[in-house]
Amino acid sequence: MGNSSLQLIAENVSVIASAKTWIEGGAIQQLQTTAKLPGMHRVVGMPDLHPGRGYPVGAAFFSIGRFYPALIGGDIGCGMRLLKTDLPIAKLSLDKLVKRLGNIDAPLIEQNDYWHERVRACQLQDSGFEASLGTIGGGNHFAELQQITEVFDQAIFSAQGLDRKQLMLLVHSGSRGLGGQILREHIDQFGHHGLAEDEAAASAYWQQHQQALDFARCNRGLIAERICVNLAMQAEPVLDIHHNFLSEVSIDGVRGFLHRKGAAPADQGLIVIPGSRGDYSFVVQALDGELASHSLFSLAHGAGRKWMRSECEARLKQRYTAAQLSRTALDSRVVCHDKGLIFEEAPEAYKPIDSVIESLQEAGLIKLVAKLKPLISYKTSGGCCV
Repeated sequence: MGNSSLQLIAENVSVIASAKTWIEGGAIQQLQTTAKLPGMHRVVGMPDLHPGRGYPVGAAFFSIGRFYPALIGGDIGCGMRLLKTDLPIAKLSLDKLVKRLGNIDAPLIEQNDYWHERVRACQLQDSGFEASLGTIGGGNHFAELQQITEVFDQAIFSAQGLDRKQLMLLVHSGSRGLGGQILREHIDQFGHHGLAEDEAAASAYWQQHQQALDFARCNRGLIAERICVNLAMQAEPVLDIHHNFLSEVSIDGVRGFLHRKGAAPADQGLIVIPGSRGDYSFVVQALDGELASHSLFSLAHGAGRKWMRSECEARLKQRYTAAQLSRTALDSRVVCHDKGLIFEEAPEAYKPIDSVIESLQEAGLIKLVAKLKPLISYKTSGGCCV
């Protein structure tokens, strides 16, 4: 990939990747193909870039006069919520915590009147997907209890009221089936041609898009709250960001539409960039330098896959059983009783988070704030809808 962390591949195509960052050729091809869409002005691949279903994941796309719902994908509003808890690290028993955590896959609104009221308090527009609220879903979604192992910037760390002696909680989920329904309806009617900004259909999509963003943010909040109830702890949000969403912005004096597909916003405060379930996560501060616009004010949203889901079990089943994958090299616990998913989401299926972080640092895009170690990663107990 070369030696520079900000690599210009074509006139309007660039990738943020150091010499140590491996990026699959198919992902680069998808990025270049996307750059040729009508009205597309610039595209940028993040260090976690990898192939998606027709369009790459881990990228930002800036278009003029026209936007493309298919670039956002079906999980509109997918993102991360990081919280500081009052649960002390000292004398923790991970196995006891796993038991107390229990099963958090069952529909929340069916639990009791308290949760029914908590869902109502979100004041969401009726969607038909209310039963999914407060549930993580499949794929790469998760909830994770984490320990702060290193502080890089004490001033920012202290300003957030963070404490190394207490657990952190990270929730990664999105709009569940709602975003998928919105995308399917759009594709059925308009295909992959996108929408001109002055079309009536464009206004309708914006409304649906906002509905999905609200649903996703509420979903993450409810997931965090039910975990707090099960573990008898209090938690306060540090950040909540979407990484699959569309926004209307001005970049270098040009007004257009910024699509983020697996890309964290670099203009909304602190960011958390997680590794795989067997790797560290990092809290970072985006730097507002000259290169910020070159990266389309976006950052990596995680480690990025290096293996296709369909090949993971075949690659790993000779080395591990599903039970063995419930513990990681960092001695963290993994709660996932879906055998296929525990192989698909194995740490080996992802890039090392260090290579992603180093690329962003070398490009002058981030300042490290803290390093987080996974203790318990909750994926799904099995049988949960995606």
